[in-house]
Amino acid sequence: MRSIWNGAISFGLVSIPIKLVNATESRSVSFRQIHTEDGGRIRYKKVCELDGEEVAQAEIGKAYEDADGTMIPITDEDLAALPLPTAKTIEIVAFVPAGEIDPLQMDAAYYLSANGVPAAKPYTLLREALKRSDRVAVAKYALRGRERLGMLRVVDDVIAMHGLLWPDEIRAPEGVAPETPVTVREAELDLADALMATLGEVDITSLHDDYREAVEEMIAAKAEGGAGLVPAEPAEAGGGKVIDLMAALESSVRAAKEARGESAEVTELRPRSRTAASRAEPKETGAKKSTAKTAAKKTAAPARKSTAKTADTGKTAKKQPAKAVKSTRAAKSAKTAKTAKTAKSSSAAAAKEPAKKATPRKRTA
Repeated sequence: MRSIWNGAISFGLVSIPIKLVNATESRSVSFRQIHTEDGGRIRYKKVCELDGEEVAQAEIGKAYEDADGTMIPITDEDLAALPLPTAKTIEIVAFVPAGEIDPLQMDAAYYLSANGVPAAKPYTLLREALKRSDRVAVAKYALRGRERLGMLRVVDDVIAMHGLLWPDEIRAPEGVAPETPVTVREAELDLADALMATLGEVDITSLHDDYREAVEEMIAAKAEGGAGLVPAEPAEAGGGKVIDLMAALESSVRAAKEARGESAEVTELRPRSRTAASRAEPKETGAKKSTAKTAAKKTAAPARKSTAKTADTGKTAKKQPAKAVKSTRAAKSAKTAKTAKTAKSSSAAAAKEPAKKATPRKRTA
């Protein structure tokens, strides 16, 4: 690759001779201006406004236009004589975490190539130091007649430099955000999250310029037969239309899933506030539930009373063992007798209360 600038990286007292190489290139299709009547090429001529003569590139110089219109000639020698330390040096001024660089400042990208064998050692030192520190270097350099700001980082085994805009060249985003207050519902955020998760990650190397490819196909078709591509049907105008954001998000999630070969079913997401409201609904109908509970209590009352009577009977049986034992003997006359202790207590109780033999049988029946 052809270098566009030769200089050095100033790294403290270390100087690294380098060559600057463009890291990017434009692949866009360029067009020429023609005369539509005969197809003749339209060209620009550089003409001096004083004598009307066309001027060759070698005769064109630079000048600064003063406020009153006076032209002040500036030569390359004038620019070279400026007391600028970055005229032929990329001067590193700081090492910072990459997250501190605002992406809005990013400009052109370059590769820095070691210029000569002696530059290999300090070049490798800087590269490995940047790798190990996980930081980027902020530097100043001069290119094409002006001083610029740059960021050095490691790409594979090469030091790359991104030109940065100066902080005062970034415009404040005043009047850009929507002025009308907008409320975004939780359900819409949930669907947006689902769409982001469905789209997932992408291999950046797989992306390409569809527009450029379409232009190239159209040019090839016109070059072969003189006819262009069939124009696509115009889409329905959507200006001023109020869209259903939820429906648009659901359709987007469905389309993204189909593109990835997944099931196109979209689970309907309800807003979290609505879910909370549904949980709170039983509190509003508490009277109905309490009525139902009251009816259930009334229905279950007789059973509880009979249970209470049974419990009372049990207590009575404990207090009056003669009645309990005799009723048990009457019901289990053919079965085995109880323990000797129970039999003795039963016979003693039976001798003391002979008149209450029939009472337990009536209650049991």
